[in-house]
Amino acid sequence: MKRSTAAVAALGVVLGAGAVVLPQATAAAQGCRVDYTVTSQWQGGFQAGVKITNLGDPVNGWSLGIAFPSTSQRVTQGWNATWSQSGSTATATNTDWNRSLATGGSTDIGFVGSWSGGNPTPTSFTLNGVACTGSTGPTTTTTTTTTAPPVPRNPVEANGQLRVCGVNLCNQHNRPIQLRGMSTHGIQWFGKCYNNASLDALATDWKADLFRIAMYVQEQGYETNPTGFTNQVNSLVDLAEARGLYALIDFHTLTPGDPNHNLARAKTFFASVAARNAAKKNVIYEIANEPNGVSWAGIKSYAEQVIPVIRAADPDAVIIVGTRAWSSLGVSEGSNETEVVDNPVNATNIMYAFHFYAASHKDNYRATVSRAASRLPLFVTEFGTVSATGGGAFDRASTTAWLDLLDQLKISYANWTYSDADESSGAFRPGTCNGGTYTGSGVLTESGALIKSRISTPDDFPTS
Repeated sequence: MKRSTAAVAALGVVLGAGAVVLPQATAAAQGCRVDYTVTSQWQGGFQAGVKITNLGDPVNGWSLGIAFPSTSQRVTQGWNATWSQSGSTATATNTDWNRSLATGGSTDIGFVGSWSGGNPTPTSFTLNGVACTGSTGPTTTTTTTTTAPPVPRNPVEANGQLRVCGVNLCNQHNRPIQLRGMSTHGIQWFGKCYNNASLDALATDWKADLFRIAMYVQEQGYETNPTGFTNQVNSLVDLAEARGLYALIDFHTLTPGDPNHNLARAKTFFASVAARNAAKKNVIYEIANEPNGVSWAGIKSYAEQVIPVIRAADPDAVIIVGTRAWSSLGVSEGSNETEVVDNPVNATNIMYAFHFYAASHKDNYRATVSRAASRLPLFVTEFGTVSATGGGAFDRASTTAWLDLLDQLKISYANWTYSDADESSGAFRPGTCNGGTYTGSGVLTESGALIKSRISTPDDFPTS
């Protein structure tokens, strides 16, 4: 993502919310290079991403030394490596899955740090004892004059009809992209939160790309009034389309956990919404929210019956399939991504859902996503900053660790929830939806403020 930077002459680096690159040789490549990114700062803490590129001989096992200016900077939590710290030097050691780095190979790691002042930028890095001051060759500056193409006004205009290419979500130019946005709460309970004013705020104040429409099937949802809820979903799709937002239609099955219980309802619903919205470029279909207590074979069977119903009306849209154990790729029921990798859904242009709640799901879940992302097209259609109940304490460190990982892997996401629910996962303070004002910091919860700060940073959509 595009972020501002500022020069720091004393270190010879670039510092800010953008990449920090340590001084580089302008001649032959040396042993290693590190790109250091401060992605978030707050009182007493900061979040950083670290990209390691090996410019020397291949290595099978590595250790990165990170020298901070003083002991006031401490690594408190890290991912994609084993972290330790002695004095002002932190050390990150490879995990099993990223231990090998070929010449020119790279890996991304990151951490949350505490600080009591000073500069969060390290003074130096070493990889297996070799100073990381390398570059990939001489730097040449060329000045050209071009006519810039028109700047797209919104996400749909920039990206057009989406498709799955390899393990990525790609735009109309066949380039990988990441969508960032918000999920409604159950529209049967919080319908008053979704109107022209709130969608204007999501598009212009939050600068979101995505609006997930959570239509519960049970729990006073679709099964009680199929026509009424179908019409409500279609109206929200139209509100999103008018603002250039992608609309993710979520068939929100939760209890019972076997989606086959709702197979007939799913076929009826998706036949209707796909036929009605087939000409739109902004619609994505999520066919089963959180399967649980059911085998992957059962979920796969359901998907292979519902997907053809959508394809009959809308052959081009991306479809997202829920995964086992509340869409955790099976992790929450003791499995992992291999069951999907070894037995994928027999369909094209599909992705697989992954859900997490930051206070409950941490390193082992992040490790699963890191592995799976190289083999499966993943879409985080729902995540929370709190516990898996939707409540409990807001976990800033784990949330930012998750979001940095998703950014690095270019995985799209929607946060739960764009609502004023009286629970810590709600983005708005209770009562906000009664007042009709959705902009500004005064209406946001602690969770909402963090998520808005991440979503509203500029997108980097390729336009050619």
